[in-house]
Amino acid sequence: MKNFHPLVWKWFQPAIGAPTETQKLAWPKIKKNKNVLIGAPTGSGKTLSAFFSIIDDLIQKGLEGSLEEKTYVVYVSPLKALSNDIEKNLRFPIRGLREELENNNEPQVEINVGLRTGDTTPSQRTAMYKKHPHIIVSTPESLYILLTSISGQKMLSSVETIIVDEIHALVGDKRGSRLALSIERLAHLTKASLKRIGLSVTQKPIEKVACFLTGSPDFNNPNCEIINIGHKRKLDLAVGVPRSPLSPLMANEVWGGSL
Repeated sequence: MKNFHPLVWKWFQPAIGAPTETQKLAWPKIKKNKNVLIGAPTGSGKTLSAFFSIIDDLIQKGLEGSLEEKTYVVYVSPLKALSNDIEKNLRFPIRGLREELENNNEPQVEINVGLRTGDTTPSQRTAMYKKHPHIIVSTPESLYILLTSISGQKMLSSVETIIVDEIHALVGDKRGSRLALSIERLAHLTKASLKRIGLSVTQKPIEKVACFLTGSPDFNNPNCEIINIGHKRKLDLAVGVPRSPLSPLMANEVWGGSL
């Protein structure tokens, strides 16, 4: 993890633990600004595979004095409830890293996260337009609306990375078509090359999903690094047999849970 700032990595290990296989494979590719599609089971650390590398980039910009008041990252979730959950979970590493910097007498780096869904109030939207958050958490529909407004286009013109979570739930339906259009509009709008990261549990064929993410028409060349861990989790399976024989009338020790 040589590309991470030392203090960022110092915080990660005691706070989160050892990196998962998914994270070990994804971080180097994301750090190289590659388009990345991650297919891995629940609990494999997919979200941090995408976010932690991005947060580290923002921390390093802040310490260098180059972190501007503009939007760098858009995170798209198919569900508003999931968007709210991720927005809250983002604050945990951001808060922890801020404390780590403070404890080591480093300059404070404020990373702002904004939530933009159909439930966002007009006052919250206005505040977001006045002070652009570094990371926007949104839904496909809200991203589509943002791209149709002058204020939204101005805010999104500085985006460098888009993260699409649960991408398998969007491929192949009307919402997915709208999102694909929004991603291409965002890529046209941004000043730099747009980095695309997709996250999902189940994807098949995974190359087709990669083409959806990047907009590539070539199934054999999706212009994307694919990390396919699979969708099965390791199971710890055991069979417990009661000491008393099984019969139509069971002994009290069986119902009491004695094995």
